[in-house]
Amino acid sequence: MKRYEKLAVEIAQLIHTGILAPGEKAPSVRQASRTYGISPSTVFQAYYLLESRGLLRAKERSGYFVRDNGMPRLDEPQLSQQQIESHEVGVSELIFSVLDSLRDASTVPFGSAFPSPELFPLARLTRSLSRSMKAMPAHAIISDMTDGNPNLRRQIALRYSRNGMFLPPNELIITNGALEALSLCLQCTTQPGDLVAIEAPAFYACLQMLERLQLKAVEIPVHPREGIDLGSLQIALESLPIKVCWLMSSLQNPLGASMHDEKKQALYELLRTHQVPLIEDDVYAELYFSAAPPRSIKSYDRCGLVMHCSSFSKCLAPGYRVGWVAAGRFAEQIKRLRLMTTISPAIPSQAALADYLQYGGYDLHLRRLRHALENQQASMLDAAERYFPIGTRVTRPLGGYFLWFELPDSIDSLMLFQQALHAGISLAPGPIFSATQRFKNCIRLSYGYPWDERSEQAMQQLGQLMQKITGA
Repeated sequence: MKRYEKLAVEIAQLIHTGILAPGEKAPSVRQASRTYGISPSTVFQAYYLLESRGLLRAKERSGYFVRDNGMPRLDEPQLSQQQIESHEVGVSELIFSVLDSLRDASTVPFGSAFPSPELFPLARLTRSLSRSMKAMPAHAIISDMTDGNPNLRRQIALRYSRNGMFLPPNELIITNGALEALSLCLQCTTQPGDLVAIEAPAFYACLQMLERLQLKAVEIPVHPREGIDLGSLQIALESLPIKVCWLMSSLQNPLGASMHDEKKQALYELLRTHQVPLIEDDVYAELYFSAAPPRSIKSYDRCGLVMHCSSFSKCLAPGYRVGWVAAGRFAEQIKRLRLMTTISPAIPSQAALADYLQYGGYDLHLRRLRHALENQQASMLDAAERYFPIGTRVTRPLGGYFLWFELPDSIDSLMLFQQALHAGISLAPGPIFSATQRFKNCIRLSYGYPWDERSEQAMQQLGQLMQKITGA
């Protein structure tokens, strides 16, 4: 075990034996650092792990406290087993019907795909947009369309380098959000009828993209905390002609699962052995709650097999629609595909983001955003424990802004979705996250908006609707 895991085990034993009682404060980070002879960052990692397991809870400016009864009332969802086989994808009608219903701004936005605009530095971005356009040479409006804004590419490359990845300049391609990057990656590695290994549950836009490109899905189960099941993936790679794998290795949508580093490396080696490319969707990577950023699978790539896709939509500027792909050996193909379709993302948006990354205090914004999301997650978990029925299970991700709830079997999430919408509450029902419309008793809720009395009342109403359906 790593040092932080050993500390987590020791603190857990103190809790389980009653030496640290419910409600009691755990040793401060400074005290634990001195006592155990480890760094404060290692203590933070241990406490984040204990928090994810429901043993500790952070209180702002107060430290970490033992939760009541040592464990939360709601257990973690279990790994969903399934047969490894290919499926035609036909879920767009269901997904569109759900998404169309979520547009009413008056609803409580638990079904939202984005955090609250209040959490983004929109006024500062506007200043960056104005300043960058004034400074931009006239010819750049056209010349930057081919390769993207050079300063933005440099700023993105610098962020990669801070995590130990040094990308060749021609590998980084700016796109219209991460969705275009993901679509281009699929198009350059598949033909209609090909098989794509995806997660189950999966990001619903992934399912829509497979359906549009006439690709077949091979669903691989995902552990709610540790990510994709490598044993199932290995069986799929050995028994089926899979052309490409698409997954989120950190803060997966909808579960929030994050693979540990050793598992990420093992997954890369598995794919390298079979020479199956990986599309790594990493749009939530900046929204981690742990002491250090998660490592990407791309960081292990030695032969250009990984296409690493991300964007600024989830952490800084949703409407600017600027994403990118570090495309490895596929860079030239992807660049040509983009030039044949959309040509380029908006040049002003690129220039504004480049200015903000260089001068706007991006890392300070991210720290504030993570802190807000962590507190909002704690509020939603607390409310769920008080209002949701016995038998409910929930994930406890160390980042992002989604919780995945596995409800009692008698609850149909599509029925709950309709009833909740009638009550002015949006949510995302489980079947939109599966090529075969599984997860009928599951929902995804977003804690991306500041928590207030309306949020609390909405969780209570959801709990009452659930109790009514179950007859409790």
